[in-house]
Amino acid sequence: MSTLHAFPVVAPFGHLPTPEGVDTVGIDLPVGRLTAYRVVPDGPSKGVVLVVPGYTGSKEDWRTFMPLLREAGWTAVAISRRGQADSAAPTSPSDYSLEEEAADVIRVAALLDDGAPVHLIGHSLGGVIARAAVIASPQSFRSVVQFCSGPYGWPYRKVAELTILHDTGGNLRQLFDSTNPLWAGRPDEELPDDARMVRDRFDATSPLSVVAGGHILEDHTDSSAELRATGLSVLVAHGEWDGAWPIPWQRQMAEDTGARYEVVPTSYHGPHVENPGATIALFDDFLSAH
Repeated sequence: MSTLHAFPVVAPFGHLPTPEGVDTVGIDLPVGRLTAYRVVPDGPSKGVVLVVPGYTGSKEDWRTFMPLLREAGWTAVAISRRGQADSAAPTSPSDYSLEEEAADVIRVAALLDDGAPVHLIGHSLGGVIARAAVIASPQSFRSVVQFCSGPYGWPYRKVAELTILHDTGGNLRQLFDSTNPLWAGRPDEELPDDARMVRDRFDATSPLSVVAGGHILEDHTDSSAELRATGLSVLVAHGEWDGAWPIPWQRQMAEDTGARYEVVPTSYHGPHVENPGATIALFDDFLSAH
C-alpha cells in the first residue's frame, strides 16, 4: 500500500474551489512543508505520477487537470515548489538553486509509493528541475516528461522580470501589474478568477524563488547527454504554438535524448489547460507504456 494517504490534508490556497476528488495535502521535507494536490483513482491505480510546475507557477496550474489523471487511472501528486504560493519559503538565495530544487523532487518521489520509482512530469522550468532530478537520481523514476521545456536557456532571457524585481526591492505585485496591465490595480471583485488567483500567488510567492528561477532559465548548459545516459524513457512534448522555448530546440532535445516527441495541437505553453483532452490522451499513452 502506498504511503501517499499518510500526507496531512491542508487548507487550499486562494479562492478557487478545489475540484471533486482532489485533496490538498502537505508534504514535509527538510526545507519545510510543500503543499500539493493529490488524486487517487477509485479503482486500481496504473501507477504514481509526480508533477513539477513551472517558473512563477504552482500546483494551482494543474487544478483542472488533476481530475483527468484520476479518471485515467493514475495516482498523482502536483507540488508547489519551495517558495511558490503557500509552500515553505526559505530565506537565503542559495536555497533556490537548481540542485536544491531537484533534491526536493527526489525527496517527494521517495515518499509517494513506498520508495518505488515514480513517473515524473516537469512543465517549463519544472522540466529543467525534473531533468536535474532524474540525472541526480535515475533510480527514483520510471520515466520523465519534458513538457513545454527546452534543453537550455539563453542569457538575459528574464532580464525584464529580474530588472523589475531589482528596482522594486522584490515587489512581485509590481511584476504582476507590469505583465498584466489590464488588471493592474483593480480590486479583487473586478478580476477574473484566474487573474485573481495569479495575483494572489504573486503576493504569496518568494521573490528569491523568482529571481533564482530566472537565472536558471538563463543558463545555457545542455544536459541532454546526461539525461539520455540515465536510460529512462523520455517524452518531449509541447504545444503547437509554444513560444517559451524555440520549438526546434525542443525537437532537437528529443533527438539528443532518444525521446518520443509529440506536439499537442491547438495549444500554446499550457496544453494541459488549453487542450486537456489531447494532453491526457498523450500522457496516458506514454505513461502506460512505461
